Amino acid sequence: MAQNGTEAGPLVAGVAGRYASALFELARDERQVDTVAENLDRFDALLKESADLSRLVKSPVFSGEQQAAAIGAVLDKAGINGLAGNFIRLAAANRRLFALPDMIRAFRALVRASKGIVRAEVRVAEKPSDAVLEEIKSSLRDVAKSEIDIELHVDPSLIGGLVVKLGSRMVDASLRTKLNGIRLAMREAR
Repeated sequence: MAQNGTEAGPLVAGVAGRYASALFELARDERQVDTVAENLDRFDALLKESADLSRLVKSPVFSGEQQAAAIGAVLDKAGINGLAGNFIRLAAANRRLFALPDMIRAFRALVRASKGIVRAEVRVAEKPSDAVLEEIKSSLRDVAKSEIDIELHVDPSLIGGLVVKLGSRMVDASLRTKLNGIRLAMREAR
């Protein structure tokens, strides 16, 4: 569906793409896309919070049985079950946990594509207030003529301003870039 030239195209290639596509089709058929997405987001948050869990997922040192048992315990404790829980267990059983973060990203891309949501990456120098974030989202919605899913990154090296990547377009309105431009102009003026 979204594999030929849309935003999701490059994200759903390879092993991660095949797993994500299969999960997406099953979730769509069962009318559980939002529930699966929510559970995968919860697991992804656990991965980002826990260095031990991240090591378990990435390390080939653990046997398939060890990975499956540990992942099962994590899923039970976190209350992640249903299609998402079974999917993560299947990835563990098939020794594919290392690809799980890519599978989750690919699934998100398929969900966005199916709902007509455009992903925007926004980098700012400091965390914006909710009002400013909503204003950014509204402006991007007007440009994209679509709903927007913002991936926000705080990057203090920008000093101020923001950098927005929307599809293949990028706008760099950071203070760092403006200062670098002034510095370059001053060197050329000598």
